[in-house]
Amino acid sequence: MRDTSTIKVCAAHVAPVYLNADATTAKACDLIADAAARGADMIAFPESYLPGFPVWPAISPPLRNHDLFERFARASVRVPGPEIMRLCRAARKASILVSIGISESTDASVGCLWNSNLIIGSDGSILNHHRKLVPTFFEKMIWASGDGAGLRVLDTPVGRLGMLICGENTNPLARFSLMAEGEQIHISSYPPVWPTHEPRSNAAYDLTSAIRIRAGAHSFEAKAFNVVASSVVDDGMLDELSPLGTDAVDIIRHSPRGASMIINPAGSIVAETTAEKDELLTAEIDLRECVVPKQFHDVVGYYNRFDIFDLKVDRTRRLPVDYVGTDTVHAYPFDVLEETESKPDAGT
Repeated sequence: MRDTSTIKVCAAHVAPVYLNADATTAKACDLIADAAARGADMIAFPESYLPGFPVWPAISPPLRNHDLFERFARASVRVPGPEIMRLCRAARKASILVSIGISESTDASVGCLWNSNLIIGSDGSILNHHRKLVPTFFEKMIWASGDGAGLRVLDTPVGRLGMLICGENTNPLARFSLMAEGEQIHISSYPPVWPTHEPRSNAAYDLTSAIRIRAGAHSFEAKAFNVVASSVVDDGMLDELSPLGTDAVDIIRHSPRGASMIINPAGSIVAETTAEKDELLTAEIDLRECVVPKQFHDVVGYYNRFDIFDLKVDRTRRLPVDYVGTDTVHAYPFDVLEETESKPDAGT
């Protein structure tokens, strides 16, 4: 376990090119190079950065959102796919570890999507592929439930690394499963805004406050660093949502924003931004700081009762069907058919 090195981490507090997978991929590649040029060993992007976070189910009735869902499904990406391979090449060229949130599509369906996150190594390899366990609130109108296949900690050159997506950071068992694999650096990804009530009401959800509570709690309990990346609302996003009407867009304009931050193992904020524009938030961290606090509360060691509590994590990747038998396909390309026709004695 790496526990002696100082590294530089980066949280990308940035907006996507909303609903444009190609342009957002290009922007992400530029930001990867920029972070590396600043000396960062890793960069974390926000939730569903590629191609942007689908906020419209919160601000408009579903019957008015079909066009946006169709565009979003079209802009969602495959793993692996051309956009992901561009990101892998960018990570390899810059020699930097990358965490990025994506909306993932699948060959199994033209409309099934997952809220996913990829960890890409500094050599360009995909190290982990996590699908959000449960879509939160209005996200259920967009994404399917994920599985535990990506619920794991990676032993990387920057330390033992785990990540969760947005509301998963409220799930004690998901968090504990990462703590129990010796997590030293935790990545938390969030959207730019989270409308739950009219923005001017007293009940409006304070996203920044919620992020601080969750991120600080995990760092304090895990005795780990936390790199939190939230997205940004920009004019491009507002323009794309404008067909929903001025009332809907006004909710986005005035709802509390998310924050990006870096937190130490004591639960204290090392660096933070709530900027309304793109910013790469960086900080140097020393993984040795994870050790001493374990004397006080090591919840995956002596500060627990495993004779009383028992947790099992199923890491099976869930598929819609399990095909059994040979993989022979009774389909023939035209050139093969012509060749067979010229040989009447050939068997099929």
